[in-house]
Amino acid sequence: MVAAIRATVVIIMTEARGKCLCGAVRVTVMSEMAEISACHCDMCRRWSGSMQMGIEVAPNQIRIEGGPISRYRSSSFAERAWCKICGSALWFKDLGEDDPYEVAPGLFENAGGARLVREVYADKCPDGYAFAGDLQRVSQADFERQNKFVPEGESQ
Repeated sequence: MVAAIRATVVIIMTEARGKCLCGAVRVTVMSEMAEISACHCDMCRRWSGSMQMGIEVAPNQIRIEGGPISRYRSSSFAERAWCKICGSALWFKDLGEDDPYEVAPGLFENAGGARLVREVYADKCPDGYAFAGDLQRVSQADFERQNKFVPEGESQ
């Protein structure tokens, strides 16, 4: 006797919905948001007021609606975007069409469930605060060595 086995594959699509402070810009991410990176480079600290945090999302996994949105080309290779009405940070993105967005965790309830796993430019973190825990810590020199598109000393 041969038993027939039938398998059913269930794919669960994760979707997180976020918005800026005033609600004019809505962001939907159609993938799991697992990891948050924090950046302590000079540009990120000036833009955010402390450190910039981001969750990497592929361009085909994000839907951005509403606006108006302002964009600023902050370096030779990247832009930053925010809601033109309330000023909420929306994303940091390298300029390549296929480059991922680094969306602001604060747009999403509970940061979309993501956890802080990495600090970049960790050696530039101000003395006044520090993250606890077992995080990957990447120095300015290591980051710029691993990312050849970043001109030496042009910290994002």
